[in-house]
Amino acid sequence: MEISALTRTVVKRNHAIIAPDGYINSNVPGWTNCTVNVIINEVMGANLCQTLITANKDCRLVGSTKESQVFFYIIKGKAKAIVSGEIKTLAAGQFVYVPIGKAYRFENIKEGTQIISFHKVYEKLEGYDVPDTIFGNAADVAGPSYLGDKALRLQVLLPDNLSFDMAMNIFTYDSGGHLPMVETHIMEHGLMYLRGQGIYMLDHQWYPVKKGDSIWMAPYCQQWFTAMGKEPAVYIYYKNVNRFPTKQ
Repeated sequence: MEISALTRTVVKRNHAIIAPDGYINSNVPGWTNCTVNVIINEVMGANLCQTLITANKDCRLVGSTKESQVFFYIIKGKAKAIVSGEIKTLAAGQFVYVPIGKAYRFENIKEGTQIISFHKVYEKLEGYDVPDTIFGNAADVAGPSYLGDKALRLQVLLPDNLSFDMAMNIFTYDSGGHLPMVETHIMEHGLMYLRGQGIYMLDHQWYPVKKGDSIWMAPYCQQWFTAMGKEPAVYIYYKNVNRFPTKQ
């Protein structure tokens, strides 16, 4: 048996690159006949959980949200999603946001379907209602240029209002496109590359990244990215938003 001691995965104090070459499967109660990889989690210092679900035959996902809201996005394949009685068939590029206090079920999941999920403990804001369930399709979401640069396009998948304390976006970079500055900010990120490749700078360390890779960025981790190759680089990402930066 060939033994490999090489990996592109890196886990640091304030960031991580998680490559598929090191995945170990987990069991999640209620998620059956599937492979679950817990990519980002609180035990590594994050304030979110990000998982990748790959469906086997007769896969079903059954659960209910309590303290944490969940965002499910279909990377490839097809599944029927049922949230508090509302039923939708979701295909690649479609998603469902499940707020706290809701039952959810995925069934009739095509074998090989891949779903990424993002979980965050919900922080209710006085005077604002808990958000409702949202079904959507990234193909229907506008992608205007980012800060006036036509090589960068940002799609905002969840409503931008104070009921939400998390944002889910898709960022597309044409080859050669890059962030206009080295970002340093309080928001935390969890992301996965859906397409393409490039170079990411995290805390002054440089990493090649490509489709299938995930990244965790802690608050104030300095970051910069440039896309490389012959196709656009695309990633879906989470960030925390709309809450006081300290306990009141």
